[in-house]
Amino acid sequence: MKKIPIELTINGRLHELLVRPNETLLNVLRDRFHLTAVKYGCGIGECGACTVLLDGVPVLSCQILAATCGGRKIITAEGLAPAGETHPMQDAFVEEGAVQCGFCTPGMVISATALVKEKPDPSTEDIKDALRGNLCRCTGYENIIRAVKTGARKMKK
Repeated sequence: MKKIPIELTINGRLHELLVRPNETLLNVLRDRFHLTAVKYGCGIGECGACTVLLDGVPVLSCQILAATCGGRKIITAEGLAPAGETHPMQDAFVEEGAVQCGFCTPGMVISATALVKEKPDPSTEDIKDALRGNLCRCTGYENIIRAVKTGARKMKK
């Protein structure tokens, strides 16, 4: 299968690579760049574990072919804050007990961060709507909603 040359900016760094036409963005991020916060959950776009920011918009990386992402900017949970630091939304998830097994957390944090950038003071309904595609099997969502509100306050500072 002929590979396609693309350039991706991942977490602020430009990369040139060859991808197969059927290779998903999820597989490129995990297998080639070892960005393990991007989780393989369902593979069919229903769980949100693979959520990343593509040009600032949350997307399901299991549903996007890497070949279509040439020239675009991708941010994963690892790239939300400078190396060695955590993002205010990540801190809020820990503080509010919104992290249980942790499998859904990176996707939740990515979706929540995008929401707060768009709506700095989101309502509970805004949060529920923004996180609709992110499934958590551990927390029951109350702590997650509280974490997003706390994260929004932290991001204002």
